[in-house]
Amino acid sequence: MTISEGRIEAAGLEFAYLAAGEDGPLALCLHGFPDTARSWRHLLPELADAGFRAVAPFLRGYAPTGIPEDGLYQSGAIASDANALHEALGGDGDAVLIGHDWGALASYSAAGHAPERWRRVVTASVPPPATVANAFFSYDQLRRSWYMFFFQSPLSDMAVPMDDLAFIDRLWADWSPGFDASDETAAVKDALRDPANLTAALGYYRATIGAGARSPEYDAVEAAGAAHLPMPAMYLHGATDGCMGVELIDDSVRAALAHPDSRVEIVPGVGHFLQLEDPATVNRLVVDFVSA
Repeated sequence: MTISEGRIEAAGLEFAYLAAGEDGPLALCLHGFPDTARSWRHLLPELADAGFRAVAPFLRGYAPTGIPEDGLYQSGAIASDANALHEALGGDGDAVLIGHDWGALASYSAAGHAPERWRRVVTASVPPPATVANAFFSYDQLRRSWYMFFFQSPLSDMAVPMDDLAFIDRLWADWSPGFDASDETAAVKDALRDPANLTAALGYYRATIGAGARSPEYDAVEAAGAAHLPMPAMYLHGATDGCMGVELIDDSVRAALAHPDSRVEIVPGVGHFLQLEDPATVNRLVVDFVSA
């Protein structure tokens, strides 16, 4: 199945995207940091073969998608983008939403704020926000999350671009131990090499735990992600994730996915970027779940 490239206007912003399939329900796939829509290139054709129109946008601020004029990057903004893309792409109540990392955070809020748009939801590598509130402050997780706090400092604007964005290579190596990510990080660097794009990507963190700009409108969308999702949802986590420790995935995650058809899967032998490390296993889990 051929993957095509396209552009579409939504939420006042031009989004670049990758897509596979021309007919069927929309399957919207959202990437995280530091990543791009290419992260879904193994899944998109599988979704298309299963009867979906699969679309993976480059998130706001990630080239070649535009830089938003409002300069807002909180997860509620990404969630609002997802729901705007649902409308722009002609999605209906049979659409499914798939998100990894920041895309997962956005998916909780997008589906919680507009549940009529999404029949099923799949998230990976970042569990529902309310479930990690206490565990996040453990020493082990704080040590893994050091970069989030570093991104609040102006020093990060100088350090991250150094040596051709070598910082990104090191994050991938830490988060997905043993995975050769050289092809992946080369594409990510292309999306973030322009200082405006890198500032946007760091802005996601500054809006979340720092003094970055926020909007009351997006705050309301973001807050919807704290509620239990009313539709079936599946959460995936890599057993060797070096970004979000697997010990965070406990009964609270299962309880947050309240629908009786929801499930949690720990994928063995993979880290944070599980959809690239073991696409055969992850694709099967995702396609089987969203097709049910």
